[in-house]
Amino acid sequence: MKITDIEIFCADFEPSSPNEPIFIKINTDSGISGFGEAGVAYGKAKQGAIGQLRDFSKLIIGQDPFTIEKIWDQLYRDTFWGQGGGTVIFSAMSAIDIALWDIKGKALNVPVYELLGGKTRDKIRAYASQIQFGWDKTETPLDGIEKLAIAAKKAVDEGYTAIKVDPLQRDENGNKNRRNDGFLTQKKLNLCRDRLVAIRESVGDDVDIILELHAKTDVNSALQISRLVNDLNIYYMEEPCGSLNPQLFKELKNKIDIPLAAGERIYTRYGFKPFLENRSLDVIQPDIATCGGISEAKKICDMARIYDVLVQPHVCGGPISNAAALQIEAVIPNFCIHEHHIGNLSDFTRNLGEHDIQPINGYIDVPEGPGIGQNIPEGIMNKCNIITVN
Repeated sequence: MKITDIEIFCADFEPSSPNEPIFIKINTDSGISGFGEAGVAYGKAKQGAIGQLRDFSKLIIGQDPFTIEKIWDQLYRDTFWGQGGGTVIFSAMSAIDIALWDIKGKALNVPVYELLGGKTRDKIRAYASQIQFGWDKTETPLDGIEKLAIAAKKAVDEGYTAIKVDPLQRDENGNKNRRNDGFLTQKKLNLCRDRLVAIRESVGDDVDIILELHAKTDVNSALQISRLVNDLNIYYMEEPCGSLNPQLFKELKNKIDIPLAAGERIYTRYGFKPFLENRSLDVIQPDIATCGGISEAKKICDMARIYDVLVQPHVCGGPISNAAALQIEAVIPNFCIHEHHIGNLSDFTRNLGEHDIQPINGYIDVPEGPGIGQNIPEGIMNKCNIITVN
């Protein structure tokens, strides 16, 4: 089997959608194709990732798609910029890697999880992510306090046993807070506490609350916040400071009792290595579509297992990255919980994939289809501008 051509396309045909997932389709001379995704659906890296995919695609034409490790190492070592990488390069490598695993699973007629060692679970526990935007098909930045509690309760009523909220991403009027670092004013601290208390009272003591801070805080403000919420049984605190300095996380870990999580902007095993070695994170959050793909994510998860660190893959893109995460989560013993982002409730995102994978009573059944268990329908591809490399 040989790779014949690669199609690159972006789902940017819906102006109202905050996400524009970038997909690839790797075609082979056997008629089997695999789908991948570059995890830069939001932010300002779309064109860079598309360009990088064009460059990398030229290197793999004619190769055997089963030689996944060989191709990954080639892209990392022989492209000069692969080593050191960064978001754009590693997102392109991730997309290619996911598509190659998809091809291999389809060719052997097994789910990818079988090729990674087999399942350790049949169902994947999921949490409702980013309820500061409500919990509905349309993301609506919420103002005040009680609206966040109502959104959290709505998710719980649907069967979720965990929710995630950033209580400081929006101010009391629903406007975006640009910064939450340094020493926070008492007004901001009160708003943060009041929202979390309202959510806790709304969902009860048995629901896990993940405190999201999006790295918009620093060590100073994170310490202030931690003192406010010690009595609320926070499941873990996510990105309480910038995620490039493991010493900062270590300082926080030494001073607070709340478990710490980060990793959506950390790439490859080399990026995670210092955070694992100093045990500054309790939960790591590699994004399968940016960290290096399925191949690299499995290595990262196995490294984390040595240090009793849990894994919650970051999922905030399209249906291919979500499907790839589920394959990893089905296998690894140190899985924590699956992120089901509010964006996955929109009609736009739900229609991008051949299968609409949604939690039922807070759990997702492990997909049993061959490969990653997800495809992009022809109708969606036909709406996109397609770049073909052959």
